[in-house]
Amino acid sequence: MTPDRLMDLLVKRASEGVTAQEQAEIDRLSASHKSAGLESFERAAAALTLAGIDEEPMPANVRARLDKTAAEFVASGELAKVGRDGASGASSLSDELAVRRERKQERTPFRASRLAWFAAAASLLIAIAGWWPRLRDGLQPPQVVETPPKVEDPAPKVEPTLAEQRELLLASTQGLVQGNWAPPGDPATNPVAGDIVWDPKTQQGYVRFTGLKSNDPTQYQYQLWIFDAEQDERYPIDGGVFDIPTREGEVIVKFDPAIGVKSPVMFAVTAEKPGGVVVSSREQIVALAKVAAG
Repeated sequence: MTPDRLMDLLVKRASEGVTAQEQAEIDRLSASHKSAGLESFERAAAALTLAGIDEEPMPANVRARLDKTAAEFVASGELAKVGRDGASGASSLSDELAVRRERKQERTPFRASRLAWFAAAASLLIAIAGWWPRLRDGLQPPQVVETPPKVEDPAPKVEPTLAEQRELLLASTQGLVQGNWAPPGDPATNPVAGDIVWDPKTQQGYVRFTGLKSNDPTQYQYQLWIFDAEQDERYPIDGGVFDIPTREGEVIVKFDPAIGVKSPVMFAVTAEKPGGVVVSSREQIVALAKVAAG
């Protein structure tokens, strides 16, 4: 409980004001009696003035004092703090004021009425503590959640097949280099056929085969060679390695040489070790194609 003397001084400071000597006494007593209720007097007085609660007419000097305290209370932003943690302090203040009011019924009417005003203010603080979250929520504008329009998933992009890419090249490009495949030996034992299409501008091309024997990539692979008129024929340009799957029908392979091809005159396919070679011995040539610009 708060000492009687400190209680009297706090009530007087909130309603009438105190002298410098009385303020020093409040500071000394407050330092040895820390309590949440001690910090609630000014808040209670301000809240009472804001709410307009007048159980009985106040003296003019009391009203002026409370009005000033209320203005300082609002300007300090303490109202939100009251909503958060004022309940405990206000409750203890209300209880203590009620006890003291019963113990001091024989005091002057003005002193008794003063305690009644502060008891009412403490009750108001309790109400603020309970209702402040609802009031705060009610003052905030409603949150509008906009649902974004549903965007239809675009159709998955389908890459054209090698056959479609080859046909597109034939239909849209001029100056292509083309030739037909033929076996270097007896067609009866090696019935390879097909053609080659080469674009000098993009340095890309397609070879198409039928009748080329399927291979086991772990044993050997096919390697494409490009003979350039401006290059020593002993060192044709490597066009890359490829495989023929174990199925019948047409096989199309896209190739992109490692170095630029300027004037191709012939293409060849050899069977080499897995991964290919840098320079071919040309012992196993399986297809040849002489080409000409279109």
